Amino acid sequence: MFKTRFTDMFGVAAPITCGGMTRVGKVELIAAVANAGALGFITAHTAGRPEDLAKAVNRCRDLTDKPFGVNLTILPSITPIPYDEYREAIIESGVHIVETAGNNPQPHLPRFKEAGVKVIHKCTSVRHAVKAQSIGVDCVSIDGFECAGHPGEDDVGGLILFPATADKISIPIIASGGIADARGLVAALALGCDGANMGTRFMATVEAPIHENVKKQIVANDERSTNLIFRTLHNTARVAKNEISDEVVAIETRGNATFADVKDLVAGTRGAIVLDEGEMDAGIWSAGQTQALIHDIPTCAELVSRIVREAEEIIRGRLGAMAVV
Repeated sequence: MFKTRFTDMFGVAAPITCGGMTRVGKVELIAAVANAGALGFITAHTAGRPEDLAKAVNRCRDLTDKPFGVNLTILPSITPIPYDEYREAIIESGVHIVETAGNNPQPHLPRFKEAGVKVIHKCTSVRHAVKAQSIGVDCVSIDGFECAGHPGEDDVGGLILFPATADKISIPIIASGGIADARGLVAALALGCDGANMGTRFMATVEAPIHENVKKQIVANDERSTNLIFRTLHNTARVAKNEISDEVVAIETRGNATFADVKDLVAGTRGAIVLDEGEMDAGIWSAGQTQALIHDIPTCAELVSRIVREAEEIIRGRLGAMAVV
């Protein structure tokens, strides 16, 4: 097994996280990730209202006695989202690990700190990681350009972004984006990080609460099977390539596109049909370039065990054999 600042800080056996994923980060997956020795996050918004989140935490505790956390993504919304109520539900539920994403989590940090909650903040640039450290987060998860979801607007891949971040901050770092196997974990550790985050890889597991068609599509896809949408809107998102995301790209390519031109295509209700019913061209769904590295649908326990075992073999075997004394 590995011992890093990340495993020490969060009390897990493997330096691996399953970050918050909309409509995917549900109890059955997160409990399986925890039981496998990694750290997973129930997605607060996916759980429902703050009181529903508290119930989800309790259900997860029924399934595991290992550490797990909650993802709280803070985004602007036309309809106000009760972030303070989510925060209090997290604290009152006795959760001690939170992954924040989106906007600055600073307004919530004093209460989390007071309650002994450790905060991991997701960033997409070195400057944001430096800012996160300065406001007092405990750990940073840094997303490279290869990731699913929102990679930011700087287009910096992990091979540069991970060590550049490690050069600038002193708190633990989780490498995110472009990692799906032992090779990625070893690379992340070599580049100065303390652990690795995987999203798309955990979607293709037995316990992931999504339709089997989605899992099989991830296995069938390769590194070219994503589209970058919302580029012209300066809110870039990496999603799986399908008829809908192709259409969104085509609309943006024509120029002068507004969100109104694509909003019906990218509606969350349509994406839910993909994940829940397996209609692969019903809407957009997030997936990273790591699809090229995913070739099976194991249990979470099998996946985490394999990655840790193979990472140890790489370090002690292949890399060790290269060292000339």
